[in-house]
Amino acid sequence: QVRLVESGGGLVQAGGSLRLSCAASGLTFSAYAMGWFRQAPGKEREFVAAIDWSGGNTNFADSWKGRFTINRDNAKNTVYLQMSSLKPEDTAVYYCGAGLGGGGYITTSSYDYWGQGTQVTVSS
Repeated sequence: QVRLVESGGGLVQAGGSLRLSCAASGLTFSAYAMGWFRQAPGKEREFVAAIDWSGGNTNFADSWKGRFTINRDNAKNTVYLQMSSLKPEDTAVYYCGAGLGGGGYITTSSYDYWGQGTQVTVSS
């Protein structure tokens, strides 16, 4: 059974940082691209960042380019999202996904598995 478990969310003041983790089990982690998406209340899930199976290629949505980084540790079956200079508009539930579907991994349809999400709240 595939499981993706996000952690590291919480309440932080604007300008602060958080590191989200997503631990995977039940799949060959090193074969999968991994992505982070977010979903704010009343809005659709949107792409934040993705990383290929090797960690050698990353992709970011423009809104988070330069503030967020993504990396992975295939030995630990974990992908990370380092979030810096956080803004109140970054408040959302953040989800990680694992996918083999290609397509640049910027759409939810590229992902086969999802975690349950972790809440990030940024206060002003």
